[in-house]
Amino acid sequence: MSKNDNITIIIRNKNEARWIGHAIQSAIDHFTRPEILVIDNNSTDESLSIVKHFIHDPLLNVNTLRYTDIKIIQIENYTPGSAINLGVKKATNDYILILSAHCVLKKINFDDLKNKSKDYVGIFGNQNPIWNGKKINKRYIWSHFVETEEENMFSKMEDRYFFHNAVSFFRKENLLEHPFYETLLGKEDRYWVGERVKEGKKSLYDPKLEVEHHYTTDGNTWKGIA
Repeated sequence: MSKNDNITIIIRNKNEARWIGHAIQSAIDHFTRPEILVIDNNSTDESLSIVKHFIHDPLLNVNTLRYTDIKIIQIENYTPGSAINLGVKKATNDYILILSAHCVLKKINFDDLKNKSKDYVGIFGNQNPIWNGKKINKRYIWSHFVETEEENMFSKMEDRYFFHNAVSFFRKENLLEHPFYETLLGKEDRYWVGERVKEGKKSLYDPKLEVEHHYTTDGNTWKGIA
């Protein structure tokens, strides 16, 4: 039987039926039986039915790599930070990958990220915006996602330190010690990294951690771009 990778993938979900299956499949493609926690906020579409298709059935061959350990956790009073913090508390592994339900993981080097996480409190990755199947130019917020590594990325556009939880990697111990603010309705990642930099810690933008970020009508990253 293949050894499980020591990673928990946290996916926040609210009616993400269009893309969540793609997100989960991409995680399974890159990891060996990862633990996946879907933090769901009262979805009314087919997204949870889709999630269940990836849960391992004990009656199936135990050697199959097409399924994995997935837990669906409901959250009532949703904010981005509270959903992530709940997932971190429930995680059973030492490393955390936050993945948006409408992102498809394209590149990741787990061993490299584990090594870098010794020096960085958090690592976030590259995003390629996909508009209804079409790749679009990296303008506005997407211009932050360049092809070179950068410590403590500072956004002139936002006039603050930049970090993005569409795809981000952490040691679990760091998120337990430094949880995200739970009262914020958005940009929890920017406030979090700003506080860490003030404390003298470092974050890293690593373009070798890469996703396709698909368009959603209510996605904060897409506002002002559509």
